[in-house]
Amino acid sequence: MVIVRFVYLLALGLWIGEIAFFSFVVAPAIFRVLGAAGAGDVVGAIFPSYYTLGIAAAALAVVSGAVLSYRAGSTGLWTAALLVLALGLGATLWAGIGVYPAARRLRAAANGPVSASPVAAEFDRLHHRAVALNAASLLAALTGLGLSAGALRT
Repeated sequence: MVIVRFVYLLALGLWIGEIAFFSFVVAPAIFRVLGAAGAGDVVGAIFPSYYTLGIAAAALAVVSGAVLSYRAGSTGLWTAALLVLALGLGATLWAGIGVYPAARRLRAAANGPVSASPVAAEFDRLHHRAVALNAASLLAALTGLGLSAGALRT
């Protein structure tokens, strides 16, 4: 069980760290240095790996958490932790498989910066949705970590 607990905590740490580092350090620095047009290209190149890593880490956290929950007799804390982690995984999947590809297609159709094109309103809507889903994933991962910290004590 020690290995499963390690994998669970590693997956949660990686998922939380990835979201926090990209959202609060990498993306702001890229936009500050390159401006919107150049930064959009760089961030667009990062997103496939970002979402793949996030989905993999979230899925691993849910699966290993389910194993830990089963071994613990599925306590209320584990049930709550798994529920919020599954919601966070869903948000990450939605952003990575639904929202990002749609935004990428809009950007390609605009042939350059989306802000100067007629698709700007739709791109902005998708961007706001992606930010909200990213925030929901981070909140879910942090909440799941907190709930499972209590469950791991018992």
